Amino acid sequence: MTMSATTFTRRDALLGGSRLLAAGAGLSMFRDLHAMQLSSTAAASPAAPYKALVCVYLSGGNDSFNLLVPTSAADHGAYMASRGNLGITADQLLPINPINPQGRAFGLHPSVPELRDMFEAGSLAFVVNAGTLMAPISKAAYRANSAAKPAQLFSHSDQTQQWESQSAAADTPHGWAGRASDLLVSLNNGSPLSPAISLAGSTRLLRGQTVAPYALGTGGSVQLSGFSGTRGQRRLATFQQLLQKRNVHMMETEFADLQAQAMELDTLIRGALGTAPPLQTAFPTTSIGRQLKMVAQMIGLRDTLGVARQVFYVRLGGFDTHADQLAFHAQLLSQLAIALKAFADAMAELGTSSAVTTFTASEFGRTLSSNGSGSDHGWGGNQMVIGGAVRGRDLYGTWPSLILDSDDDVGRGRLIPTTAVEQVCATLASWFGVNPSDLPTLFPRLSEFASSDLGFMS
Repeated sequence: MTMSATTFTRRDALLGGSRLLAAGAGLSMFRDLHAMQLSSTAAASPAAPYKALVCVYLSGGNDSFNLLVPTSAADHGAYMASRGNLGITADQLLPINPINPQGRAFGLHPSVPELRDMFEAGSLAFVVNAGTLMAPISKAAYRANSAAKPAQLFSHSDQTQQWESQSAAADTPHGWAGRASDLLVSLNNGSPLSPAISLAGSTRLLRGQTVAPYALGTGGSVQLSGFSGTRGQRRLATFQQLLQKRNVHMMETEFADLQAQAMELDTLIRGALGTAPPLQTAFPTTSIGRQLKMVAQMIGLRDTLGVARQVFYVRLGGFDTHADQLAFHAQLLSQLAIALKAFADAMAELGTSSAVTTFTASEFGRTLSSNGSGSDHGWGGNQMVIGGAVRGRDLYGTWPSLILDSDDDVGRGRLIPTTAVEQVCATLASWFGVNPSDLPTLFPRLSEFASSDLGFMS
């Protein structure tokens, strides 16, 4: 963009602030935010005790039956027969000791000693063979098309949407965590910060009907760009004048309000981050490590920002392991384990271990059978829940048969979930503070399943 040192157009000024607007779009959850007086001083302590959920999304479909593996002789033999060249021998696995092992012995992938240690310490639990379901379904009903099943099974985008939305309407723009935040946002004392924060861009999971997610980068809030130097200061002055100008067009008014709110919130967050004592916990410099470090820093500001409920979303990609799976998957799991351990250590440092629950999600598991050097899109998979409030060192749900063409297998080791995503999310939502009477609205299919609480939260 070329301009003289003294002439600035309306378009020039608006372009300079457009990047910040995208980051602050979540501020539209409060239409009257521009009337609030924001500052970086400490807010009043929330009346409700602080709680946060942290979703770690494993994008691509994690091969979680190579993360948690049965080691009993018969079970491991069946596992190796199904997995072929993807199998991990029993002597390589890291033994764990579940409280209720369901008559089996288990071990974890050799790349995750950090997860083994958290499991054994009682702060990590596994929810086994969870996946998207409309209602419980048998293999016979699946093959006969005589029972409802999720639309577009084995599709990345469709199954991600269903994991995130948990709605009776397939095309809903809202996610279950966003709708839960709608119900609990009043606990945040009118804090200007959205209770739903993404460190990984746009996600349906955090969108509510009134709450919209706020996007952060791993360095904090997104600042105005194009306003540095002498020319930039004049451009900033022009831009601020435009924001204060009374507009007739509704979209111009909305743009100006959101932009002003985003600028104020950027100032608030940067000021709070700048004055907060640095975390002593060392985080890895991987993408997932940097995301979780910023989540920890934001949790450290909970009193300053006056929040009692928050949901965070981070993402680690690369799990669509159709080829070279053994090497790639080991690297991904190692990155994940190291980052999750650092985050747990940071929560202990902040004194929030029992107030923050981290959980993994992934659109689906993968085929037990090998395609030659990798696996393909599956269905059920194992997920982790981590935190001081978790009833850890245990497995929740029903472990499936890993024998190919068993009653749990609809083809090539695509396992029918024995636990519904609704049950996992409802258990988390209940701990988060959602009233039991609101669960049927939040999860319309929940009544199809035997229990709304899997028991992994205390």
